[in-house]
Amino acid sequence: MYTRILVPVDGSSFSNQMLPLVGAIAQTTGAQLALYRAVEKSDKLADVERELQAVAGQHGAQAVAAEVHGDVAEAIRQEADRVPGTLVAITSHGRSGVMRAVLGSTALNVLRAGGKPILVYRPDERHPATGAAAAIQHIVMPLDGSPLSESIIPEAVQLAKWLKARLVVVSVIDPEATRSAGIVAGSDVMESAYVHRQASNIQRDHGMHVGWEVLHGDPQEAIPQFVRSLPNAMLAMTTRGRSAVQSALLGSVTAAALREGGVPVYTRMP
Repeated sequence: MYTRILVPVDGSSFSNQMLPLVGAIAQTTGAQLALYRAVEKSDKLADVERELQAVAGQHGAQAVAAEVHGDVAEAIRQEADRVPGTLVAITSHGRSGVMRAVLGSTALNVLRAGGKPILVYRPDERHPATGAAAAIQHIVMPLDGSPLSESIIPEAVQLAKWLKARLVVVSVIDPEATRSAGIVAGSDVMESAYVHRQASNIQRDHGMHVGWEVLHGDPQEAIPQFVRSLPNAMLAMTTRGRSAVQSALLGSVTAAALREGGVPVYTRMP
């Protein structure tokens, strides 16, 4: 699926906390790991290259330092496009430059510019990784019945195969939203039938075991909590949906997963 993982870093210990996760993915898949750092001033390039090579060497990665004047997200996209089969893996915020601000700046701009899925991760600042991360075992894919949410299915299937992980299809029933919409009892049965059908179709079409769950509560809380309840899990979802997932744009479910930290999110804009 991917032959290279491109990881933009900014020299901060926070952005480097992505490295155990992507290192584990690279080890599982055999993908080449490449660390990318944008430099605004040419007289800093040599020093940055040395620093980056030192970090890259600790993780068996390539070091790519580039002088960038202007749009850092576009520079990342171009570097990703330079090598076919590249997955961009980026922390949701960091110190400066390439990691400036929360997922509304560089990471969001990479999503907008590239049109391809990226892996977004905010390490848990309360419990920062101190060593190698474990391989991803579960891919949680939230669906809400809309074509937008379901458009991630082919990529999530390939991702699960690439990572040798189990795919789990989930849907959410929000009692508050259900009452507000005047929906009568029976939602559980309908949602169960929906996610079970999706899981069965994927299992039939792709020859892989697929799990499914119906969750209850606010999707912004229920989905991240469910992901954390599974060992070594990550989310795979589009940045928009219909109702139950409440238009999961980068301000709700995806952002909620990132806000608390520790939940990797494989996502793209449809």
